Amino acid sequence: MAGAEAQDVTGLLEDWRAGDERALAKLWPLVYDELHGLAERYMRRERAGHTLQATALVNEAYMKLVDQKRVDWKSSLHFVALAAQMMRRILVDHARGRDVAKRGGGARRISLDQAPEIAIEASMDVVAVDEALQQLTDIDPQLGKIVELRFFGGMTAEEIAEFLGISVPTVTRRWRMAKAWLFRHLSGEEADGH
Repeated sequence: MAGAEAQDVTGLLEDWRAGDERALAKLWPLVYDELHGLAERYMRRERAGHTLQATALVNEAYMKLVDQKRVDWKSSLHFVALAAQMMRRILVDHARGRDVAKRGGGARRISLDQAPEIAIEASMDVVAVDEALQQLTDIDPQLGKIVELRFFGGMTAEEIAEFLGISVPTVTRRWRMAKAWLFRHLSGEEADGH
């Protein structure tokens, strides 16, 4: 989001939290394109024929976001970060609800090296990625947040640094660490002792 638009979003979020119901109606047109782009990035990683569409994902995430009345909205980046988290949860819940007999069946594999552009390689298991990310977050909450913001939120290192209040080189270094950990975990190298 551009500077003035980002300020408008933050102001509207605060107005809405303070009880101004009209702020919510003004907010939707400002955030829709951003959320829809985020949803499209998510859906490109899903299996072909997925029953959930980007627009439905946006709508469901938005409804969950507007229920967050206790959030102290710090910026539009904060809103996008929470939107990314909501969309990830929705897709994971959807995947778990499918009752997939075999992990990875019909899913797509994604490359952490090319996030946020995301290259589709072969098959991805969104539940396995979510479980791995949760384990990483349990070990190091900041690493987990960096992955969520970069990989799922599509944020740049500069945006993540601003959001988390750390330096860009720290984000870059920790992103490399997180990718390495997730690669080892998801490829099964840890279990094999490699």
